[in-house]
Amino acid sequence: MSAACSGTSEHHFLCSICLEVFTDPVTTPCGHNFCESCISTHWDTNVGHTCPMCNQRFSIKPQREAAAPGEVPCDVCTGTKVKALKSCLDCVLSYCETHLDLHLTASGLRRHHKPLEMFCKCDQTCVCLICSVMEHKSHQLVPLREECEEKKVELEKIEADLQQMIQKRREKLEKIRESARIRKIVADREKAEGVEVLTVLKKMMETMEEQQEAEEREAEDLIKELEKEISELMKRSSEVEQLSCSEDHLHLLQHFCSLKAPPKKKKKKKMKLEMMKQFAVDVTLDPLTAHPDLAVSDDGKQVYDASVLKNLPDNPERFSVYMFVLAKQSFSSGRFYFEVQVKGKTDWDFGVASETIDRKGPTVLSPQNGYWSLFLTNGNVYGTSNSHEQLDLKSVPEKVGVFVDYEEGVVSFYDVDAAALIYSFTNCCFTNELFPFFCPCFYGGGKNAPPLIICQSK
Repeated sequence: MSAACSGTSEHHFLCSICLEVFTDPVTTPCGHNFCESCISTHWDTNVGHTCPMCNQRFSIKPQREAAAPGEVPCDVCTGTKVKALKSCLDCVLSYCETHLDLHLTASGLRRHHKPLEMFCKCDQTCVCLICSVMEHKSHQLVPLREECEEKKVELEKIEADLQQMIQKRREKLEKIRESARIRKIVADREKAEGVEVLTVLKKMMETMEEQQEAEEREAEDLIKELEKEISELMKRSSEVEQLSCSEDHLHLLQHFCSLKAPPKKKKKKKMKLEMMKQFAVDVTLDPLTAHPDLAVSDDGKQVYDASVLKNLPDNPERFSVYMFVLAKQSFSSGRFYFEVQVKGKTDWDFGVASETIDRKGPTVLSPQNGYWSLFLTNGNVYGTSNSHEQLDLKSVPEKVGVFVDYEEGVVSFYDVDAAALIYSFTNCCFTNELFPFFCPCFYGGGKNAPPLIICQSK
């Protein structure tokens, strides 16, 4: 069959009306092939119904069904009967092998039932060799391999762009995460600070409420005491009035001295001290401030002269001249109270000191130099840092209470057991933090051996 078709040319696959490859080919009764639309248009626009190839006239206009399958001679080889086709299958194969250097099989003529080897850039689709000849001959066709290589280059560029976009978004994501982490840290810190402020405010409110309650109780107690005193005074006034009108001179003289004596005030003083104790604080000694001669207990509640100069670092906080030690706690507002046991000692000195005191050189203990203290020397001489004048005490205190009102500028010392005021610094102007300070004084050959002991207020 190949030999029979060797002289064929491309025109056997073209419609003689539109000169293009057949589209929906049909066959006329005279055996010639045309595009269905071309032959229909020809018959609709020309008078008479003739074949454009042989001019054979038909008595009536042929129907499209006239191109239904029927055996006619092949236009190429004229020796094979085919059913309404432009050419026989063998002729098409022979043409492709001769002119296109292609080797096809009959199954390859079915649409895409063979490998797709060409790419149409106009339609952006993959086609087989038959489609490239039959349907895409006027389009820009390239081999699939070549197009794939181009597409691979484009894909590599797309991949590079995508990776760059991914990297940029990852960087942006990290920035957002870092920003969120920082915002969380800031928010947590602000919440913690807020909680701390609220805690401080709550504590201040509790302190103020306790102070208010204490003052209200004190006022109520004072009111009751004064009402009681008024009642007693009115009773005494009535008795005095009766005595003044009495004619019994003996009875008048016997009751006159008892009526003249004033009411006792001890209960009132004790009530005042109890009110002070409501502001008791926990005070512990700071070994880093202690003079090298001093020994501080492990619990920070006792201090005494060890009579041995220890080799300690001369840090800025430590006293190097006076045998002093400060408390760890400091106060810059409000009221506070603590008690010190002095039983058995012949010498001591303690009170409160400003944070600005000189810890390295000799100085005079006075309010001007930042000291507000009470002291005992030689076992029976009491004085203060205010004037160092001797105080006349009615009893020897074994436990001394120290009360400070920072805002009011008051530092008071009490004999705890006697509930009696020993001395008060008033009208003080505090501008710095105040530390409780303690001086157990020299060992004195054992006479002053007992320690100063910070007690828990009861």
